[in-house]
Amino acid sequence: MGLFNQLMGNASKVSLEKLNEKYGRLLVADEIIELGFQLLRDTFMFTNKRLILIDVQGLTGSKVEYLSMPYKNISRFSLETAGTFDLDAELKIWISSENLPSVSKKFNKSVDVYEVQKYLAQKVM
Repeated sequence: MGLFNQLMGNASKVSLEKLNEKYGRLLVADEIIELGFQLLRDTFMFTNKRLILIDVQGLTGSKVEYLSMPYKNISRFSLETAGTFDLDAELKIWISSENLPSVSKKFNKSVDVYEVQKYLAQKVM
């Protein structure tokens, strides 16, 4: 089911040790990774200071875009929970005064999306 969820574009949780090993060099002083998720090759993680989106591009994956979003720039977010026939939950994040969400990520049922929402609410409010 894990591979199926990834092929469908649903994020699954990643261990903090793995994230620190792979992306620790992105962090500034006193910044720590607190939560992270992976979709096929792409990763997004929440630190104590910002949200970092890692977009692996191209066939070889040698080109990578790192998008950093400080929590103070997040104006609102929404969470759509999984239903009976809809197997994934979706998180949408808006930046500043944009009309459309800047970020939209889907989670598989193994992720407690209420905890993700609670975490983001604590950082944004």
